[in-house]
Amino acid sequence: MESEDVTAADGTHAANRGASHEANRDGSHDTPSDGNRERDGNGARDGNRERIVAAAARLLSDGGPDAVSTRAVSSAAGVQPPTIYRLFGDKQGLLDAVVAYGFTEYLSSKAVHEASDDPVEDLRAGWDLHIGLGLANPALYSLMYGGHHPGVPSPAAVAAFDVLARLIRRIAEAGRLAIPEERAAALVHAAGCGTTLTLITTPEARRDPELSRTAREAAIAAITTDAPAAAEPGPVAAAVTLRAALPRTDALTVPERNLLREWLDRIADPAR
Repeated sequence: MESEDVTAADGTHAANRGASHEANRDGSHDTPSDGNRERDGNGARDGNRERIVAAAARLLSDGGPDAVSTRAVSSAAGVQPPTIYRLFGDKQGLLDAVVAYGFTEYLSSKAVHEASDDPVEDLRAGWDLHIGLGLANPALYSLMYGGHHPGVPSPAAVAAFDVLARLIRRIAEAGRLAIPEERAAALVHAAGCGTTLTLITTPEARRDPELSRTAREAAIAAITTDAPAAAEPGPVAAAVTLRAALPRTDALTVPERNLLREWLDRIADPAR
């Protein structure tokens, strides 16, 4: 914080100058403020965190998950092992940070895909980006989708699924989704992950170059209908479309919206 000698606009600055002179004479001006110490500490922690994550990412890429030991990471990052535990809690916390870092780095290296007028084409582009992530970073991908306990997805995998869910929502809003949103997203997710892991574990010389495209089109055919302009949608597609638009309407009360959502779910999925 600045002293009153600087900020005051009246004659009190003269007295403050005298106080400042006394402080300078006894050397107290050399003592850093609490704010400066906190900023310096935060900066050091951020710098350590970035170095540790980058070092762990290199080890993961070169040697797989087994290479990412606390000793190896601390040596590569130039820090003591306790620093890793202080910043990340445990090894799983470090691995989650590495996966998030690698996921972000991969996406930032690709041209931004602007949403088009055709949400199905946007889903195709998203599928291809997902497959590309796995093939370019097999160790990272395996850790992202297979490194956690059953039922506990990695934070990066959750973020990726949220992107997929938004793509599916746009298809529903366009009247082209044939099954409920949740099932459609789960189906595409399962098909995409299965295809990627299959390609990763297959020797490159034996990979089928058409596998990804075939799986992608099969998944899309299973969840979509023809464009509404080409064929009148039936009650299932209509229910799915209206359900996708519910969050954007304020004409209903919350209980009314919940009741309508329940009815639409029954129409969209009679077997539920």
